Amino acid sequence: MTFFTIVRRGLTRRPIRTGLTLCGIAIGIAAVVALVGMSGGYEKSIKEQLDSIGIDMIVSNMSGSVNPKVFDEKLEDEIAKIPKVQETTTVLMQMISVETMDMVMVSGREWGGFTWNKLKVVDGRMPNDANEMAVVLGVTVADAMSKKVGDTVQIESEELAVVGIVSGGSVVENGAIILSLPVLQKVTQNEGKVNFVDLRFAPDVTQQDVDNIAAEVKKVFPQGRALRANDVVQSSQGFKVVKAMSWSTSTLAIIVGVFGVMNTMLMTVFERTHEIGILLAVGWKKNRVMKMVLCESALLGFLGGVVGVALGALAVRIMERMPSVRGLLEPDLSPQLMILSVAIAVVVGLISGLYPSWRASRMSPAVAIQG
Repeated sequence: MTFFTIVRRGLTRRPIRTGLTLCGIAIGIAAVVALVGMSGGYEKSIKEQLDSIGIDMIVSNMSGSVNPKVFDEKLEDEIAKIPKVQETTTVLMQMISVETMDMVMVSGREWGGFTWNKLKVVDGRMPNDANEMAVVLGVTVADAMSKKVGDTVQIESEELAVVGIVSGGSVVENGAIILSLPVLQKVTQNEGKVNFVDLRFAPDVTQQDVDNIAAEVKKVFPQGRALRANDVVQSSQGFKVVKAMSWSTSTLAIIVGVFGVMNTMLMTVFERTHEIGILLAVGWKKNRVMKMVLCESALLGFLGGVVGVALGALAVRIMERMPSVRGLLEPDLSPQLMILSVAIAVVVGLISGLYPSWRASRMSPAVAIQG
């Protein structure tokens, strides 16, 4: 009988208990994959949106919650005068419930601003002018709401015509309802107000110029802040909270898994006292007994990790199709996350097997055979 046959038989001896322990590890790893994958997907989706539009810096008052606080749109004129700022445009963005959708990004954009440029019309047309009471829908939100050109969408108390379906080059853009800024200001009773000023820099801008731009923005808008597009997500308090909760919840689930594996391995060692005694009596060294138990626990962790990754990926695919999430983000199920998750599971197995393996190696052959 080979070493690895003994390891395999150690796990298959009590299939129900092994299966339940494996499920415990799998649930913990599934939590890692699902929660971290969703938070990573949010970060990736926002970055894709900013890259696709071509935004270099965003000015906002981020003291708000889901929707940043609004401010006077005339601030754009002052910001546009700052050296090395090539182009500016204003946006009023609201995350609100629209008809059957619990949470949808509604984006009111300055008419003629560069944020309209990368939208590609899939069906219908763009609004005719800044005052047309009409919207265009991203392809994802149009599908989720079962809307087509010629239908209407109710935002707050206003019925707006759907005049076009567009593709924006990012998950966030495709999941948004887009309309002209004056129309959304009127609908939401925010006349003359915006919550973002998007900036494009001159081609020859340097890091010193960027720092100067941020400093000048602070002078004209003391309660606001200017962030490079790449720093927007990382600086978001909401994102920090979501990320911290994702890892803390995952860690708690993993700790529960550690105790589950340790309990299983201890029970296995106690039940195999006689067998371990014989192995020691026929010449097995203590470190080989420890290696046997550690291999069993590591294999249990590996199998639990593989199952957990599959469960987590399935859970994420189900969640991204939920109406409250659909169109807002695309989960980031990268190979690195999968490998890391399985590696965590193996480490969990090894840590869980340390004490049981030590107990097994400390057995006296004579006493173990008798017991």
